[in-house]
Amino acid sequence: MAETTGGNFRPTSPHLQIYRWSGTLAMSVAHRVTGAALLVGMGVLAWWLVAAAIGPDAFASARRFLFSFPGTVLVFAFSWALVHHAVGGLRHLIWDAGVHMSRRNREFLAWATLATSISLTAVIWALAYFAR
Repeated sequence: MAETTGGNFRPTSPHLQIYRWSGTLAMSVAHRVTGAALLVGMGVLAWWLVAAAIGPDAFASARRFLFSFPGTVLVFAFSWALVHHAVGGLRHLIWDAGVHMSRRNREFLAWATLATSISLTAVIWALAYFAR
């Protein structure tokens, strides 16, 4: 086995403690979390569709869960994750075009992503509530 000399150190990644949290970092983490949440939400959506295909009894049990308080919270979180992930994708599309790359604009877009996703989710749920 080869020996290493004292001056031959491999670089290591900086630890998370040295990073300062910023809007872009928070939205980057949120984008990854919502992507993972969409996987769970798609599983619930698939369960609902399979229950509808199986028959009225299975669909009734799926509907009972989805209209319960925990089910409604899950569907609300799924809808916010979907909207937030889409708006975050638009933010990245803007950056891919080389626009709004200054620090100030990047921070503005990061917080605008959060505000827009919350607002759009509220509008979607309000429309669904009043259409019902």
